[in-house]
Amino acid sequence: MALGFALLSISPLYEKEVYENLKKTSEIVEVHPLFGEYDILLKIETYDIDTIGEIVIKKIRSIKGVTDTKTLIGTKSLSGEK
Repeated sequence: MALGFALLSISPLYEKEVYENLKKTSEIVEVHPLFGEYDILLKIETYDIDTIGEIVIKKIRSIKGVTDTKTLIGTKSLSGEK
């Protein structure tokens, strides 16, 4: 299982629409609205790291109103899990 997080910047006119669209994507397991530099934080779970990239490019960046993304890949290296 691969774990990723994405920070999104959203055009002010599309915040609610983007939020609702993100909740419909099965690989996105959490959607959190934010105040600050970014507008939304996502948690993405897939089978491998490459799929996280595909989700960001094909399913997230293609949503009207998404203006910028920053993607972070999670690791279990500190927890000792395999």
